[in-house]
Amino acid sequence: MTKISIVGAGSAFTQYIVVDIANIPGLGEDVTIGLIDIDAKRLEIAKQLVEKVISVKNNGWKVVASLDRKEVLPGSDFVINQIEVAGLQTVKYEYEIPLKYGVKQCIGDTLGPGGLFKTLRTVPAWLEIVRDIERYCPQSIILNYTNPMSAVTLATVKSTSVPVVGLCHSIQNTSSQLAEYLGVPYEELKWRAGGINHMSWFVELTHQGKDMYPVLKEKMKDPELLKKDPVRLDAMAHLGMFVSESSGHFSEYIPYYRKRQDLIDRHCGVGYNGGTGFYANNWPTWRAENDRNIMEKVSGEQELDLTSSNEYAAVIIDAVVNNTPRVIYGNVPNTGLIDNLPSDGIVEVACMVDRNGVHPTHFGRLPEHLAALCKSNMSYFELAVSAVLNKDKEMAIHALMIDPLTAAVCSLDEIKEMFEEMYEAEKDYIPELK
Repeated sequence: MTKISIVGAGSAFTQYIVVDIANIPGLGEDVTIGLIDIDAKRLEIAKQLVEKVISVKNNGWKVVASLDRKEVLPGSDFVINQIEVAGLQTVKYEYEIPLKYGVKQCIGDTLGPGGLFKTLRTVPAWLEIVRDIERYCPQSIILNYTNPMSAVTLATVKSTSVPVVGLCHSIQNTSSQLAEYLGVPYEELKWRAGGINHMSWFVELTHQGKDMYPVLKEKMKDPELLKKDPVRLDAMAHLGMFVSESSGHFSEYIPYYRKRQDLIDRHCGVGYNGGTGFYANNWPTWRAENDRNIMEKVSGEQELDLTSSNEYAAVIIDAVVNNTPRVIYGNVPNTGLIDNLPSDGIVEVACMVDRNGVHPTHFGRLPEHLAALCKSNMSYFELAVSAVLNKDKEMAIHALMIDPLTAAVCSLDEIKEMFEEMYEAEKDYIPELK
């Protein structure tokens, strides 16, 4: 028997993750999919979707769903975390208050003022769930999809011995994009990456033994290509290597692209390519559209796509249950994996997976200038998580003070004032910090 439980089942990820799981060969019929959410309506939508997938696949699997995780977690072999904590209620605060201080975020879910307050909201709620995982299914493996990925995974590692790996799709997506930009078949592109989530660096990029970085630098002279990925390509031209997260996300993680409007106009495109306010202005609409699309798939108005995605959750489940060794890129504790990054932080490296679980591989050293950019963000995550674990407001303020974008725009006085204004606005959603 295999039991896979999804916490935050109302998330858009569920429709892809469950199809991926249903496509795993050899799981047999004795499989239970557990669904947990605190929103009854969205839980019911997720349940109907999963039942539809199972019905179409005709694999005889069981589905259980509950608002009470204690009814679902017992016996779980895998727990997939994809929770969102008070996101709709806070998304405007986390964009509009920093904007008053000149901090112009595109996404705001990982670093910056938005990423910090998402950490302060999300980690306490998640750690309550972790306590129940320890109680009801300590033998499970936690697969974390919730952002801020590094912060949530770090908090989990600091709080439990239950194994956890943080999962993202940025490595898969970026390697595919690089093959497209270079005009070579994906299966022929050889690459190696390492760093931290949303800031892993492609330190090797070759095709049939040829270094493809000179080719990429030549191709980016085409304004049409540069328009597709403006921040990452410009950063690659200066820093020497391509990074794993989209231009819009990445523009927030370093101090160079969003500190003045002329730089935003010059380097940042629209939407995910760096548009100011893109996430805050669109996410509530996306969420409603996602729910509507799922219901149309359940009713048959939309075709249910049963093609596997490039997410890693099902790859891990397949490797562990069926002992089919695979390689993924996971976010794991830096137990000597990347030599020049902090040993108490979370890094993203290639990992082997088999029936014994997830086995991270040694990466070596990053080029020091790239390691320095990662270290800055790792210190931010360390302070943000420690602020939650110690209920320490000063630590949280210090996290914002060393945030690359915020520090590039604001004085220390302004950062503290901004923090206090955001903290007051979100006091109903954040456990008290002292």
